[in-house]
Amino acid sequence: MSSLRALTPSLTRITIAAAVGAALHMGQGDTDLIDQKAVDFSRAVMSQMEIEGEVISCEGPIDNAPAFEIREKVGRGIGPKLEFVMDPVDGTTATATGRKDAISALACAPAGCLQALPDDGYYFKIATGPEAKGKISLDMPLESIVKEVALAKDKLLNNFTVIMLDRRRHQEILKRLRALGVRIVLIPDGDIAGSVATCLPETGVDLLVGAGKGPEATIAATALKCLHGTMLVNVFRGEKHDEKRDKRLVDAGVDIDKTYTQDDLAKGDQLAFAASGITKGELLEGVTFIPDGAIVDSLCVRLPSGTIEKSTTRLRFVGHPVYERII
Repeated sequence: MSSLRALTPSLTRITIAAAVGAALHMGQGDTDLIDQKAVDFSRAVMSQMEIEGEVISCEGPIDNAPAFEIREKVGRGIGPKLEFVMDPVDGTTATATGRKDAISALACAPAGCLQALPDDGYYFKIATGPEAKGKISLDMPLESIVKEVALAKDKLLNNFTVIMLDRRRHQEILKRLRALGVRIVLIPDGDIAGSVATCLPETGVDLLVGAGKGPEATIAATALKCLHGTMLVNVFRGEKHDEKRDKRLVDAGVDIDKTYTQDDLAKGDQLAFAASGITKGELLEGVTFIPDGAIVDSLCVRLPSGTIEKSTTRLRFVGHPVYERII
């Protein structure tokens, strides 16, 4: 679909808008305001696009946070039929407290290609680069997964780096990783960026593990498929088995016993992932405000080409249809 390739610059404009909206309120402690501004700004950009678009999933509704409506129509209603999974702010708490690693991110594909995992509880995720594709599974012990990926990447365990969310639910995983002697990066938010980092050698990150939200899993899986990486996802049950949640997931079309891969969550070979930095992080720089506008760091990856585009955008707010309101 040449139209998806042609739309790549517009996809980064969406995440840039969300990043600017969120960054305006960095450190002010108001998570709802941050989410709302990110949604408002990105929605304004999408309303100008010549697409027949639909947001099939957006992180936030389960927590009653501002978000796109599920199945919300976006675009002008003309042009290619596309679907989006959105996370206007992956790292709302990080943004509200002025910490690192917050980004805005989305996955985009022709209609019917993305599998949206409901924003209902947590999903266990493993992400790594192309070297380990087909060599690991979630049936393996964590220690075996780490050793297999290290072998595939030709790294000693003491030079091997695992990234994971700093969460109480990960204490047992953290203990087992420390026993292996690997290097560990604990991040306050942002497992999308952490997943993508495993496919970029310059980041020094080799493997992401841990439990996170569903929409982020699909967005990260789209990015990893574009980068020829590996993503494994299944339903995370934690210490207590919630049968009511199992039923909700089954009713929503989730196979609660299945291990989903990047090919299950992002089907076909016409896919795109875009992200923009809100606060400085492992993957992208944060938004910098300047007297007449802002500077935003972005990343876009797409299939079938596998092209990675990194860009720095300098926005001028005066006279801009989206950003004029900031002045």
